[in-house]
Amino acid sequence: MGMIIQHVLFLIYCVFVLHWNYSTVQAAIGVCYGRVGTNFPPPSEAINLIKSNGISRIRLFNPDPEALQPFSGTGIELLIGVPNEILPTLANSPVTISIEWLQSNIFAHVFPNQVKYLVVGNEIFLKDPFYSPYIVPAISKLYQALQTLGLATNIKLSSSHASTILSKSYPPSSGTFDSNIKPFLLPLLQFLRDTASPLMVNVYPFFAYINNPKYVSLDHALFRSSYVEYDQNLAYENMFDASIDAFVHAMEKEGFEGIPLMVTETGWPTVGIDGASIENAFTYNKNIVTRALNNVGTPKRPGVGLDIYLFDLFDENGKSGDEFERHFGIFGVNGIKAYDISFN
Repeated sequence: MGMIIQHVLFLIYCVFVLHWNYSTVQAAIGVCYGRVGTNFPPPSEAINLIKSNGISRIRLFNPDPEALQPFSGTGIELLIGVPNEILPTLANSPVTISIEWLQSNIFAHVFPNQVKYLVVGNEIFLKDPFYSPYIVPAISKLYQALQTLGLATNIKLSSSHASTILSKSYPPSSGTFDSNIKPFLLPLLQFLRDTASPLMVNVYPFFAYINNPKYVSLDHALFRSSYVEYDQNLAYENMFDASIDAFVHAMEKEGFEGIPLMVTETGWPTVGIDGASIENAFTYNKNIVTRALNNVGTPKRPGVGLDIYLFDLFDENGKSGDEFERHFGIFGVNGIKAYDISFN
């Protein structure tokens, strides 16, 4: 009996230590470096801007050599996209093709120790459902390639998804994945659990507000509401927390507790529609940074910090859609901040 008690106490100790270590590691703030446009400063100038503002992580949506190579040796950590259109080739080819692709498209331009994550496909279920069957097979081939190169423990693999992968998201406890994508999503979640990798999500309370202004107040989206909503005895003071916890509930319903989340895009536009303004963008992003750097977590996962990437480094004048889509930039192309935000 004594040995059993000692074993139980040891397990409790291990759980405590793991949780303490995980929750006390400061979450990282990064910035997305979108390049859909015609008037950007040269990448070398952009990197000087990034470094001078203390930004230590950058997300590149594609491994464009012109943008990627100047990061080499800077110490800036990178989250690099694997384009949707390349997934069928990687999925249906021998592992050697994935090795060659990594070496020629990424490691020929930057040191492997700068690459923290590969984002294998972006918002496929929403924008490019044709590629859905190829996500996990492509990730598996890339994982085998990284293993062969001795990099699988240092570079994590995942895939980034829009909030629309949830068929229900409010209240958070009702969070449920769209049944149409489960055949592709559940194997992804299994891979993420097996490799201790995060589910990557793009979360925009801004869109929740403009699409449902009768039900989502501007203050609730901007972290300044005095109104508290309760769900299963958890208090929600803002839309961001509710959105994140909806994903947590959805994963738990499928039997995937404990998978971490990473926010690969979030932000607020400065112009182009009602609710878009410099003041609102500053308020939203400032609160996001503060919460991340203080490991605030969410009501369902308190004290567990979220790595978050703010969208976007610059306005992108080549983006399609509504006018506000082109105005998420934190900096002007002249390098001047749209608003005075700190990243550390």
